[in-house]
Amino acid sequence: MHSPFPTSISPDMLLLAYRNGIFPMADSRDDPEVFWVEPKQRAIIPLDQFHMSRSLKKAVSQDRFEVTIDQKFGAVIEACSQPRRDHPDSWISDLIKASYRQLHGLGHAHSIECWQDGTLLGGLYGVSFDRVFCGESMFSRATDASKVALCWLVGLMRQAGYRLLDCQFMTDHLASMGAVEISQADYVEKLAAARGEPQQSLAGAYAAVKTRAGDHSPGKLIAQSLTQTS
Repeated sequence: MHSPFPTSISPDMLLLAYRNGIFPMADSRDDPEVFWVEPKQRAIIPLDQFHMSRSLKKAVSQDRFEVTIDQKFGAVIEACSQPRRDHPDSWISDLIKASYRQLHGLGHAHSIECWQDGTLLGGLYGVSFDRVFCGESMFSRATDASKVALCWLVGLMRQAGYRLLDCQFMTDHLASMGAVEISQADYVEKLAAARGEPQQSLAGAYAAVKTRAGDHSPGKLIAQSLTQTS
């Protein structure tokens, strides 16, 4: 007997929603449906106002983690969906995971991973279109792992010519790194202003950083780029 619920959201529907400032969530991990969210207030990180603490800058500069992009998208979204002490359930349902894996396969969803000794210890994932990246979730199994992933994301976005980093909802964690809250109307205006192709893809920006670093520290290049004004 066929399920009355879809097994995924179509990529076209997802991208249309994101381009209009709307995104899906689920009530629980096993929820067969989603609801669509249009927050009255939206958290964004202005790319030229990103803040790194001294200790975080050190973690990035010293390559405390090996950072990769799009190497383990499925593992990252799975880790993000796991229960946490402050969130025993998750809005990242099986339906949402399947939908974003499809987007990833089409080049519109990306992950950044942080590793130590071959073990995945942190990362983030989100949706990319035009010159916009919509951060969905992050996870950390070691101090600063998710923060380092966010530093790399901002550094790569700046290099690639992106304009808007959406964080959806404000948290103390994001505020400490430069996030600000704007109205949904202002956010939709910023979406419109960010239309068009970036100068290069995030993967292309990552490859350029690795090439420039050579045998030296790629993290140091990222940290330096984040202390420069646009």
